[in-house]
Amino acid sequence: MNAATETRTVAPRAVRAARTGVAVVFALNGLAVATWFSRVPAVREALGLSAGRLGLLLLAMSGGAVLALTSAGLVTQRLGPARTVVVSTVLVAVGLVGVGVAAGPIGSLPGVAAGLFALGYGSGTCDVAMNVEGAAVEKRLGRTILPRFHAAWSLGSVAGAGLGAGAARFGVPITAHLTVLAALVLGGTVLGARHFLPAPAADGAASTRRGGLLAAWREPRTLLIGALVLVMAFTEGSANDWLAVAFVDGYGVSEAAGAAVFGVFVVGMTIGRTAGTVAIDRWGRVPVLVGTILLAAAGSLLAVLAGSGPLAVVGVVLWGLGASLGFPVGMSAAADDEDRAPARVSVVAVIGYTSFLASPPLLGLLGDHVGTLQALLVVPVLLIPTLALVPATRPPAGPTPTAPIQES
Repeated sequence: MNAATETRTVAPRAVRAARTGVAVVFALNGLAVATWFSRVPAVREALGLSAGRLGLLLLAMSGGAVLALTSAGLVTQRLGPARTVVVSTVLVAVGLVGVGVAAGPIGSLPGVAAGLFALGYGSGTCDVAMNVEGAAVEKRLGRTILPRFHAAWSLGSVAGAGLGAGAARFGVPITAHLTVLAALVLGGTVLGARHFLPAPAADGAASTRRGGLLAAWREPRTLLIGALVLVMAFTEGSANDWLAVAFVDGYGVSEAAGAAVFGVFVVGMTIGRTAGTVAIDRWGRVPVLVGTILLAAAGSLLAVLAGSGPLAVVGVVLWGLGASLGFPVGMSAAADDEDRAPARVSVVAVIGYTSFLASPPLLGLLGDHVGTLQALLVVPVLLIPTLALVPATRPPAGPTPTAPIQES
């Protein structure tokens, strides 16, 4: 056992406290992101944007996230996961407030873009740090739990979507809505991060850490996992960005109903991530991922081609269930070796978040030509070839580095 692992060996009670803290941070990050997504139709209306221009605006958030991920692994190693999530959530809060002010009284497209960039940068950095911490807790518990942390993210998203739908229904100003949620997210994250595991002692110079990150970019397994996460992030992100708008445009529902449909998708994600941990522990990563990917392809196809709103909502549920496990299982697979987890999770996250750069403009431009709903057919087309990447998530042979903790 090396020095870094020894410093992370803590009492079972502390591990359980860390589990709760990580779940809180995941949930609040999901709340913050979904708060923005739930108000996309309102922002589009306030700024008078076409689908193509909206896609370019959404690119600001994705660009911030991808830029953050290039350094998030190094930042997490230097500051530790707890401090990293707090600092990054400050940026998330600033971004939400900035979007609210710019889209509300100011009516400034560049201002909204700047706020989205800050939101994306903070969320991307937080994503790596909380996944590294979640994987460390998972190892100490001795069972699959990282998807449940992502389920907590989805529960936060459900809350954000529900609050967004309510805010849209009752005409709550975007500025007030986003400002209140920003304060809630920041305060709760500070409290949650206080229970994280002790950060590992620094065990090398900055140049050594950078070398480790570069080495991770040359590992075939890490790159294959990254490619899988790329498609699964696109599958999830396309729904986050466009589902509410697609149902408004394609099925003629209200903005509030569109936000509610997005909430249905997130409910499906939450159920899949909660039940999926049991399935993975019983049958393994590979067969469970194959099944869920096929389910996501069928669900997204039905959501677009159903022809009626109620049947399309059934497709949305299946889409959410099927998309639920790809991203968290990919992160867990990247973190199988705890000592290399920050570098590998960072690489996988960078590759995965690239989809958030491609998704908004690609689907926006397609939406200008074929409609936003029909543009979502890209999702099932990409999912089927992704089945070939699933075996890369199989855990490598070797002993478990830490003893599992018995639940009390």
